[in-house]
Amino acid sequence: MGTSRALVIVDVQNDFCEGGSLAVDGGAAVASRITSFLAEHASDYDAVVTTQDWHIDPGHHFSDHPDFVDSWPPHCVAGSAGAEFHPDLDVAGVDAMFRKGQYAAAYSGFEGHLAQYGDAAGASDDSATLDEWLRGHHIGAVDVAGIATDYCVRATALDAARSGYATRVLRGLCAGIADDLGPTYRELETSGVAVA
Repeated sequence: MGTSRALVIVDVQNDFCEGGSLAVDGGAAVASRITSFLAEHASDYDAVVTTQDWHIDPGHHFSDHPDFVDSWPPHCVAGSAGAEFHPDLDVAGVDAMFRKGQYAAAYSGFEGHLAQYGDAAGASDDSATLDEWLRGHHIGAVDVAGIATDYCVRATALDAARSGYATRVLRGLCAGIADDLGPTYRELETSGVAVA
């Protein structure tokens, strides 16, 4: 793999920000911070990509009586306002968008497929995966930011490291669910992910 670096922005969507169906405290602020960060640091990256939860019929991932471990209240339904990017996240400079979780739970962006503009489903199983796209663009290192630190950011960073990318989580550009994110940061570092 090359030495080029990409920024992976994970799930900065309305349903994961204040007022959404599965809101994370600080989500809207993260959207603004990522936008400000990109205004100053876009030239540090050879690519900027996003991931989105994009649920069509994710089965037991949705529940009217969620356990908040394996099942959750309905969120990020494909095509809904809740699935859209938060308005404070500027995606004008994004090179590619990857959607995940259409028919099953998906926490890692590496489970996503390249979104085709104008496609209601958002992505198809034969479009490029995040890993395929990054390799095709000679990316060897990734920085991960977004929501939520201890779920989809964590899963995406762990998969990136497992796939051989030099991986760093930008802690100041993430929002987490747990009051204590120490265990998440320790797991990431033990797995070879830098936490900056």
